[in-house]
Amino acid sequence: MFTGAHLTRMEAIMREVCADFETELADFNGEDDHVHLLVNFPPKVALSRLVNSLKGVSSRRMRQEFPELARHYYRANKLWSGSYFAGSVGGAPISVLGQYIEQQNRPG
Repeated sequence: MFTGAHLTRMEAIMREVCADFETELADFNGEDDHVHLLVNFPPKVALSRLVNSLKGVSSRRMRQEFPELARHYYRANKLWSGSYFAGSVGGAPISVLGQYIEQQNRPG
């Protein structure tokens, strides 16, 4: 259901949220039904708060700006499921993670 235009706008929204948390959205990409984010953040930032804000703000703004998304999820009145996956990457090269994110099948 996400298009390239949706993902472009979503990335901008998520960059703003990360900036509000004094974190860095290092890489972003997505497919038609999910997104991948690579975020650099300090230990003082609670991951659950950051994720909840990313999901809440993006859901609200995307449904306002793209009515077709609001119609798609009208029953739930939200864009995202309640779950998420987060992994830490202390030893992995950031370039490898960036390549993985860039290789997602982003819709046109």
